[in-house]
Amino acid sequence: MTSAVVFAYHNVGVACLRVLLKQGIEVKRVVTHADSPTENIWFESVAELARESGIPVSIVDDPNSDEYIADIAALKPDFLFSFYYRQMLAPALLRTAPRGAFNMHGSLLPKYRGRVPINWAIIKGETETGATLHEMVAKPDAGRIIDQERVAILPDDTALDVFTKVTGAAAIVLSRSLPKLIDGTATPREQYLAAGSYFGGRKPEDGIINWHDSAQNIHNLVRAVAPPYPGATTALNGESIKIVRTRLAPAHFQHHNPAKLNVGSDTVIALCGDGRMLRIVESEIDGQPHNEVMLAARLGIGLYDLDSTGEEK
Repeated sequence: MTSAVVFAYHNVGVACLRVLLKQGIEVKRVVTHADSPTENIWFESVAELARESGIPVSIVDDPNSDEYIADIAALKPDFLFSFYYRQMLAPALLRTAPRGAFNMHGSLLPKYRGRVPINWAIIKGETETGATLHEMVAKPDAGRIIDQERVAILPDDTALDVFTKVTGAAAIVLSRSLPKLIDGTATPREQYLAAGSYFGGRKPEDGIINWHDSAQNIHNLVRAVAPPYPGATTALNGESIKIVRTRLAPAHFQHHNPAKLNVGSDTVIALCGDGRMLRIVESEIDGQPHNEVMLAARLGIGLYDLDSTGEEK
């Protein structure tokens, strides 16, 4: 029986572990992360699925220690897989699997190598992304590609919408590739790294909206970090407002008064830096959701400054 050690976390980890089990792979161990008490845990548990399936589970601070590498080597796995595991695996650890070590990445490599690729793809205005199964090497997301599956990013898709699509794509890629990896007929292809870029992680403060930016860029930011992610934020009248969902106004509606918020009796319209308008459809204040009508009632009719002080003009 073909065997593997699996490093996994999050929904992609759950989906791909299920594929391995369905295709009869003997998973000798699952290595995962402890859920952080400071993180919004909205996703499925790899540890729970592994335990339900009778698979030994490890949570380790340093999977690349000499002791842990020796521990994995003693299991003699044929393959090593990483599915949304959050640490890089050292070459010495990768070599414990004689038939290869493979990672599932949430983009169409070589584009969006690195951290949070789905969020970055939306921020950058991409209309598609996907899942890529590739060989693991010393550099992150740089190994030869085994297979990819594309998914569309629709104009109003949030990161959660796209992540759900990519999770499904990951399962498709692994299901399609696994028989070829097992029988040795997979045909890896080199990445042309210059055709893509590497992106780092994001912090909550990266979600602060610059209202002098274009309406499209602001819309993309809101979509990319909408809940369950930390959200795009702005300050108004001394309050921090999380902007949860926006809608682009038709391009022919123009203004000459950027970085203002025009509040009517039941509408809240941001006037952006490129002359276009953006409706604030959903927001959150102090953890309480507000639709557009509720936000308009809370703020009151007027033209508000979104540039710095948040004072009404």
